[in-house]
Amino acid sequence: MSTRDLVLSALFAAIIVALGILPPITLGFIPVPITAQSLGVMMAGVVLGARRGAMAVLIVQVLVAIGLPVLSGGRGGLAAFAGPTAGFLIGWLFAAFVTGYLSERLVRAEQSGLVQTVGFFLASMIGGIVVLYACGIAYLAVAAGLGLRQAFLGSMAFIPGDVIKAFVAALVGRAVMAGYPLLPARA
Repeated sequence: MSTRDLVLSALFAAIIVALGILPPITLGFIPVPITAQSLGVMMAGVVLGARRGAMAVLIVQVLVAIGLPVLSGGRGGLAAFAGPTAGFLIGWLFAAFVTGYLSERLVRAEQSGLVQTVGFFLASMIGGIVVLYACGIAYLAVAAGLGLRQAFLGSMAFIPGDVIKAFVAALVGRAVMAGYPLLPARA
């Protein structure tokens, strides 16, 4: 990994951490708040690609593991990897990788802006929602003793917000593609 790759990964790790500072949105009917950090995971994949996006998330996960309070609500430490929602935290790595991988395959510099935005949106939806939820829901069902159906239905309240995050990530990806044409050399 080049110095440039490491710096970009560290920059997006900082963005993911900074998005954890935004106040979480709590809905009265679910005990888990909605945070903006999954937006950072999607943006890392869209902007940096599979390898560097996953590296950005891995940096954040290492910071969490050593106890730094970088998760939303000032959480950190190994306990974050043991709770019922740890599957989502672990799933960030796969979500960033898949989002980046799909972005690298779906989006090209010669495409129109609309096609690029749609490609980034699809990559964010598949990687940042489908893959992330597959990891998170499976772990939640086992760790909390819920069935898959109940864990799935309980997680559906987060889908509308995550679709908005995927759209924002697509707009960011398109803006970076247009404004900083050297960065899309993501592979």
